[in-house]
Amino acid sequence: VQLQASGGGLVQAGDSLRLSCAVFGRGFTRYMVGWFRQTPGKEREFVAAISWNGGSTYYADSVKGRFTASRDNTKNTMYLQMNSLKPEDTAVYYCATNNRLWERVSVLIRTDSYDYWGQGTLVTVSS
Repeated sequence: VQLQASGGGLVQAGDSLRLSCAVFGRGFTRYMVGWFRQTPGKEREFVAAISWNGGSTYYADSVKGRFTASRDNTKNTMYLQMNSLKPEDTAVYYCATNNRLWERVSVLIRTDSYDYWGQGTLVTVSS
């Protein structure tokens, strides 16, 4: 299984970006996907998750109302629409997947709940 994240860049506070995560791997395009982010010296933190069919989503409080996860299974691609970006959103963003359709919140927010990770894409938000 391979995941390829893209769409990062340098933007100003208040701007928007849309990250993409292409999933390659037989069968794995129909499983849940999580988005995480990491800044230097800090642990990777949960951002958002989307179920296998997009019917369920969950967001970290810090991004709720600003970020939206979606997916197009016909294109094997997941998206993270990020609006009203803040400097504190600056991080490397990762997408990840496993072989589950969905999970309870206490599980889906954990990095060790995901088996496959993309390489990350850098988002920098200037003030």
